[in-house]
Amino acid sequence: MTASAATGTFEQALAHAARLLERDPALAEQQAREILHAVDGHPAALHLLAAARAAQGDARGALDILEPLAQAQPTWAPAHFDLGLVRARLGEAAGAVAALRHALELAPDLPQGWRLLGDQLYAMGEHEAAGEAYVMHVRHGANDPRLLAAGAALAGERIGDAERLLREHLREMPTDVAAIRMFAELAARIGKADEARQLLERCLELAPGFHAARQNYALLLHRSNQPEQALVEIERLLAVEPEHPAHRNLKAVVLCRTGDYATAIDLYAALLAEYPGNAQVWMSYGHALKTAGLTARAIEAYRRALAIQPSFGEVWWSLANLKTFRFSDDEVATMRAQLGRTDLSDDDRLHLDFALGKALEDAGEYAASFGHYAAGNARRHAQLHYDPAETHARVEHIRRQYTREFFAARAGSGSAARDPIFIVGLPRSGSTLIEQILSSHSQVEGTMELPEVTSITRLLREQAEGEGAMPYHEALARLDADALRELGERYLAHTRIHRKTSAPLFIDKMPNNFMHIGLIQLMLPNATIIDARRHPMACCFSGFKQHFARGQSFSYRLDDLARYYTDYVRLMAHFDAVLPGRVHRVIYERMVEDTEGEVRRLLAHCGLPFEEACLRFFENERPVRTASSEQVRRPIYREGMDQWRHYAPWLGPLEQGLGEVLRMYPAVPAQEGT
Repeated sequence: MTASAATGTFEQALAHAARLLERDPALAEQQAREILHAVDGHPAALHLLAAARAAQGDARGALDILEPLAQAQPTWAPAHFDLGLVRARLGEAAGAVAALRHALELAPDLPQGWRLLGDQLYAMGEHEAAGEAYVMHVRHGANDPRLLAAGAALAGERIGDAERLLREHLREMPTDVAAIRMFAELAARIGKADEARQLLERCLELAPGFHAARQNYALLLHRSNQPEQALVEIERLLAVEPEHPAHRNLKAVVLCRTGDYATAIDLYAALLAEYPGNAQVWMSYGHALKTAGLTARAIEAYRRALAIQPSFGEVWWSLANLKTFRFSDDEVATMRAQLGRTDLSDDDRLHLDFALGKALEDAGEYAASFGHYAAGNARRHAQLHYDPAETHARVEHIRRQYTREFFAARAGSGSAARDPIFIVGLPRSGSTLIEQILSSHSQVEGTMELPEVTSITRLLREQAEGEGAMPYHEALARLDADALRELGERYLAHTRIHRKTSAPLFIDKMPNNFMHIGLIQLMLPNATIIDARRHPMACCFSGFKQHFARGQSFSYRLDDLARYYTDYVRLMAHFDAVLPGRVHRVIYERMVEDTEGEVRRLLAHCGLPFEEACLRFFENERPVRTASSEQVRRPIYREGMDQWRHYAPWLGPLEQGLGEVLRMYPAVPAQEGT
């Protein structure tokens, strides 16, 4: 046999033994021994023999081979890696760390070496060093085939495949922080925010220096209505990477959420000085400027975004959403040209339809305008899958549960504070006008549409662990007086960050809170509740032509709007009956016709003395976040009251669906079963 043939046979024998290792380690050991019998002391065969012993559970036998092998091969990383692995299995953490560090000095691109090193350091209590090792694991593990496959599944929205791959991976490698972070992203996508938070907290416990995971964590806290905690995490990121654009951008986003617009605007301006080609940041800058009342600068920012990305539908809609803005003929032509493209995303297309609907409405082209509104609504409705039957069932459940007897049995519960003024109702019902009037009073601070009541309902739903048809309401019904007081105090504590003045009262203008009047009454019985109501056709059509950022899934079909408005009227009538005088109703049309009289009645219900400033609300320079932000900076005007009539030929489904509620407005049809 020639030397080359002998070498080939030897290599084949080694390769065969390596293949056997996974399915039959005992046979692999036998093969390795045969090779060593032929070539005594061969390093690769010894390495294979040790691996076969370890695979059969004989870590001590593997160690007996690997220790002399590593001494004889000081520059061979695999031998030192396996030595570290075996020592770790035997509980010899210090020896494992030494071997793994030596292996990684020789071959830094061993991702599992860094992970194992992190595990051993963590077990020894060296958490900072462990975190650094885990971060190195992330850096060198970017090409892990299983994680690449899971990432591709996530990108392709194949959630089941991604979950299966990640669970398999984490069963074998539970401290793989890259996989934990990816699993957190998966949990967040399917609405399991608490699970995502716990995963990211575990990730950061293992690897505090894993900045990408901390960025995810800060973003999750922001989206979970925990802005103070989000800012803490962002500041930790900025302490290490003060110029990092993503961290600075996220800080600006969160500051807008907490009402710190001046600082946010400065952050956006600095970012755009460095990255002037980022259309998304120009849009965010425009949003902040608009809310702060700097309309001309907001328009300039939006136009800068469109110069970079003419197809950016959300920016076109942001201009339309100023309400007082008017598009030029050239801008209308540009929007039409963009809408004619075949490569537009669904989101760009629907935003352009809403924007063109507004532009053509301003031009008096009502048929074409309605066509664009209808197209944008149809596309958005297809994304949301709203079911009006679920809303109706929820309303009926609330009417059955929250009776006079229910409230009487819990009298005296909740926090005694009277700080909040809740303005509820449907969007586009005049609630921003009421907010602006009240916030012009020296004892009242306007904030924004606060999400805290919704956060509390989510907390109650989780406590119920899915029991019953309406778990949140059933969990609430079981709470005692102390628990209800704690909920009220939680609400006050979590909304404190939004209060910037010393005014004793503040406004929460989340319209959908009309669904939660029972909760508000139980946890904050001395809070004020205002119901903003507007003519059904005007309110519903105004909602139909408004593209909401989130939370108003009922507003994209005319018959859904009719059913929602009807359910709203029915529910408010119920609370009028079981809590007489608790809710003060402001009819928008009456506010327009008799502003001073309605303002005086409103202030009296809030227990406030009359102040002239409330009649000059349009001089109030406070930030306003809603679609009416520009309108409430002008005196009350009548023009918008009957705007819906231009579209009457196409509003048959809305009129028919509203039925008796429309015919009797502002009175309310008799409610059976209350």
